[in-house]
Amino acid sequence: MSLGFTPSVEIYGANAALLNERLISWQHIDAAGIESDQLTLTINLDGLEGLPSLGGKIGLRVGYVESGLVDKGEFVITRRTPTLFPLRMTLVATAAPFSAADETGFKQRRSVSHGPTTVGTLFRQLTSRHGFSPRVAPELAQIQIEHIDQSNETDMGFLTRLATLHDGVAKPINDLYVLARRGQAKSLSGNVMPDIKLSVTTDNRPGEEAFIAATLEETARAKYQGCKTSWWDAAAGKVRVEESGIAPFKTLRQRYQSANDARAAAEGEVRRMMREALKVKIDCPGNPGLSAEGLVLLDSTWPDFMRGRWSIDKVTASGSRQNSYRCSIEATCLDARSLAH
Repeated sequence: MSLGFTPSVEIYGANAALLNERLISWQHIDAAGIESDQLTLTINLDGLEGLPSLGGKIGLRVGYVESGLVDKGEFVITRRTPTLFPLRMTLVATAAPFSAADETGFKQRRSVSHGPTTVGTLFRQLTSRHGFSPRVAPELAQIQIEHIDQSNETDMGFLTRLATLHDGVAKPINDLYVLARRGQAKSLSGNVMPDIKLSVTTDNRPGEEAFIAATLEETARAKYQGCKTSWWDAAAGKVRVEESGIAPFKTLRQRYQSANDARAAAEGEVRRMMREALKVKIDCPGNPGLSAEGLVLLDSTWPDFMRGRWSIDKVTASGSRQNSYRCSIEATCLDARSLAH
């Protein structure tokens, strides 16, 4: 997508006219997994009689005048913080599915056992009872679960852990709840997200509008190349071990109910370790196409050890009357093996 050069932001929904007229700055956090997306607005109260009763559901569109705005979804205002000097109000809103009333008990902690079942069946069961429409990647849906415990966890926390166990992501996207491999969540939701390509300009200096800064982190997990898990073989009366990958092995302390559960956990952990061996943080010009669970492609203008496709964990977009539209990206290597060579 060709971007413009004149940043633009629009608030719609409750009190839209007032918010747009008096908006000083904004920040939108689009996060993966259990963290709820959040919108923060700072508005000018100077000249207003009394304190406005700002609440309800609002939406955000952001982008550039020349290339158009992208809808970032709806949010429910959950906190208002007025200040006297300067006379302003900060509004914090979270993604619309997370209502304060929590009528379906989405945030309620539960302890319950599940199984035998499949990942897809369990995911659909837990999300449907909260009014979501579930979407599950086929390669995850048929994974067998002999037994798994939900121990004093919210359904959202448990679903996130279930996804992580199989190296996937579970994320509510408006009225949908998506379970997918990294980089696939947006396509399962019906929003096919192309790779967002980032290029470094030849004159990449602080203060320039197109300036990009980046930090590459290599974590300690890179020292492991494989994983061992154990399960109790009741028929033989002994503990058995499953291996995935090659030495050196990381050993998971949890004991699983079956060989299939243990093997799936080991394979998921190896995939996750290989990916999470490399992380990158990027500060770049604002791009409304960037989103959590999307993919960013660092092209040939980047150093060779950074090039390739990265799965976005978190995007913090922000702007103000004084400053241009910028994005801060946190991303994980999609394939550590490809960057290692």
